[in-house]
Amino acid sequence: MLPDLVVDSLPIWGVFLAFALIALVLYEVGFRIGRLWQDRTPEEKEGPTGMIVGSILALMAFLLAITMGMATDRFDTRRGVVLAEANSIGTTFLRAGYLPEPVSSRSQELLREYVPLRMAPDGLEGIEEVLARSDDILNELWAMAEELARGTPDSEMLALYIESLNETIDVNTTRVTAGLYARVPETIVLLLVIGAGLTLGMVGFTAGLTGRRSPLTAIVLVVVLGAVIALIIDLDRPSGGTLTTSQQPLIMLQEQIGPPAP
Repeated sequence: MLPDLVVDSLPIWGVFLAFALIALVLYEVGFRIGRLWQDRTPEEKEGPTGMIVGSILALMAFLLAITMGMATDRFDTRRGVVLAEANSIGTTFLRAGYLPEPVSSRSQELLREYVPLRMAPDGLEGIEEVLARSDDILNELWAMAEELARGTPDSEMLALYIESLNETIDVNTTRVTAGLYARVPETIVLLLVIGAGLTLGMVGFTAGLTGRRSPLTAIVLVVVLGAVIALIIDLDRPSGGTLTTSQQPLIMLQEQIGPPAP
């Protein structure tokens, strides 16, 4: 079962636009509440509201930095595991050439079919079928290697092939986990979005207490916060975003070993 986060239902530009609209509404609501509060209690002083808002902004900056680091680490991991998988499949393909026929030809043909399956699609549609077919290919490759190992248990070349095939299977698991399940926790993302919205509301409330506000400052703050949040979600999203993991190592590998048989 693939993870289904709330923000995954929106494109990246939709995330930015939704946050900007909600944040501007919260800012305006906060401003009006601040004006109303000041009008009803003119004898009260503003108090440490500005200091509190400054502390909240500093806390949001810290939370944004931490979350950005988490998303960046996951993006780098996905990018690195693509290279590791291409190297592993390439080694397995070459070592399969030393296996006896017809296992050698069959193994290499399965690997030619396997490589295009490992290239990340633009969306998650049909990803479960792709993963299922990938597992079927790996299971068939392993079954053939097991049968050969029973017949020739002392073959050093077969041992090297099994070692690289085992690495290919392990990298497959690593990539699926890193690409689909190792996400920034949804609770943190929601906390970030809600916290940023409430922060804009408090900024508007402070402006209402003083009776002075700068629409340009509010818009710049909303745009900056929205852009950073959208970037975090984009980095964390496995597919369908504007920032995608390069599949060039697998593309180059397919050019070297050739396409699968029609």
